[in-house]
Amino acid sequence: MDSLPQLRFSRFLHRWKAPGGEAPVSLTDMSGKRQSFYRCRDETIFVKVPTSLFPVYDVPAYWMDDICKEDTVLDIGANMGAFCIRAARISRSVVAVEPVTVDLLQENTRLNCVEVKVIAAALGDGRPSRIQWGTRSVYSKTCPLQELITLAGGCDFLKCDCEGAEWFIDPADLTGIRRIEMELHQPPIGPLPNPRLLEYLGQHFAFILDRIPTHSPLGQLGILHAWRR
Repeated sequence: MDSLPQLRFSRFLHRWKAPGGEAPVSLTDMSGKRQSFYRCRDETIFVKVPTSLFPVYDVPAYWMDDICKEDTVLDIGANMGAFCIRAARISRSVVAVEPVTVDLLQENTRLNCVEVKVIAAALGDGRPSRIQWGTRSVYSKTCPLQELITLAGGCDFLKCDCEGAEWFIDPADLTGIRRIEMELHQPPIGPLPNPRLLEYLGQHFAFILDRIPTHSPLGQLGILHAWRR
């Protein structure tokens, strides 16, 4: 649990108003360490890191206005926490899965005073894998979707951005999930699309595929917004 000085420092960051509503700021934390932060227009705070780490501070491509308070939200590929932190302001149960930037993710959840369970792992076929994001590279365990759902205690709302690993999903593991927000990839980022997964989504979900990418279109099919029929 965070100490009282840490909580007060976090609350100070949220009260601090950046010119224009969005800007970096450099402050000294309660331990005396000089640190840079990034404050978004919605007052979400992040530790500011080099661009070589491809930090994601905002997620406008994902639709999350229908997250319910009772939902268990599973954020696969949480990165810095841009999605899960905002989801935790709505839902009482949010679980984030991240293999590379786990330390930054945990720090950002503390800064924003939200409760998010963090699983240090990646979506995959269960075999350990070398995973790189920006200038960081880790050897991480991977888990099938069903294992991650079990660790999370269920899943009502699934957000998935895992650079092609979505094609490892067994369609049967989506049973019981009512909403999906998922970035879909193609070579060279990931493997070829899994036709079984696409067929299942077409049969059991109404969906919109947003083909306008937030970042580079290379290797990206688009963002899937799906609702169980």
